[in-house]
Amino acid sequence: MDWKLLFVTFGSVFLAELGDKTQLATLCFATGKNTLAPVFVGSSLALVTSSLLACLVGNALTKVLPIRWVHLGAGMVFIVIGALLVAKNLRAG
Repeated sequence: MDWKLLFVTFGSVFLAELGDKTQLATLCFATGKNTLAPVFVGSSLALVTSSLLACLVGNALTKVLPIRWVHLGAGMVFIVIGALLVAKNLRAG
C-alpha cells in the first residue's frame, strides 16, 4: 500500500469537495427528520462510485496513452471549464 499516495489523494479530494455543489445538495437532503443515515449512505455510495469510475478510466487511459498526455488532457479540461465559467460570469455582469 502506498500510504503517501493514499493520504495525498484523501486530502486533495476532501479539500476539493468541501463546499462544492454536491456537498450543498447533500446538506439540503439531510435537513429533514431522521434523514442522516440514508443521506450519508447515498452520498457516500455516489462519491465512491464516481471515484471508482474515475480510477477505472484513468487506469485504462494510461494503458493506451502516455501518462504525460493524460495529465495534459486533464489539465486542458480544467482550463477550458475555468475559462467557460469566467466567460459566463463576465457576461452575467
